[in-house]
Amino acid sequence: MADQLHHKNSAGRDDATLPVEFIAVCVVAFIASVAATVYFCRSMCCQMEMPGDWTMSMMWMRMPGQTWFSSATSFLLMWLAMMVAMMLPSALPTFLKTRRAPVSLSVMATGYFAVWVASGTGIYALGVAFAAAAMHWEVFSRAVPVLSGASLIAAGAFQFTSWKTTGLLRCRSPFGCASVCPERETNFRLGCKQGMACCLCCAAPTMILVVLGMMNPFVIWFRHRWNWRRRSVFNQRQKITKSA
Repeated sequence: MADQLHHKNSAGRDDATLPVEFIAVCVVAFIASVAATVYFCRSMCCQMEMPGDWTMSMMWMRMPGQTWFSSATSFLLMWLAMMVAMMLPSALPTFLKTRRAPVSLSVMATGYFAVWVASGTGIYALGVAFAAAAMHWEVFSRAVPVLSGASLIAAGAFQFTSWKTTGLLRCRSPFGCASVCPERETNFRLGCKQGMACCLCCAAPTMILVVLGMMNPFVIWFRHRWNWRRRSVFNQRQKITKSA
């Protein structure tokens, strides 16, 4: 009985010390990112018919009078808005577990989403190269439906690899640090390590998102549900482990 009362008192103290300012900023950021994602879905949804009976998104090409820097910036802003909307709900509880100050948590979140922006930069470079190849070689364009199907199969197969298992273990440990205590890490580095663990865990749904269309609302919803479901299962397993 005394242990239960002590646990309740500890939980009450933990709730009382929650960084309300940081949580409020995250709520505003989430709402803004959802609104920005809706805007980008409407403004960047144009597609072009390609040989092979498939359509290619215009986001991989420059508009008339647009520079490559401007095109990349627009894509990365869209990518960041989508990642904040998808990842923040599941990443926020992980940030709060460190019991750090709001400013430290903000730096940590910056490192986390910096990793996602870096991954978006690589995806944009690959997308531009892919679009250029499809525009120049009709044979390649006609093979795209087959390549897309193979990519989806590869995404499913990735779920059974050791890389996926390693990513899950890092994601389920404190910020991807199974042997190093989070208190020893700087805020930005800690966020980066968690971001890399999440990128590895979400490699398959990210590939599905790119192949089936980033501006497809159903695909965005599926990607969000995938990530939320992964976090829910993890939280349930943690409760079972603690109760045992």
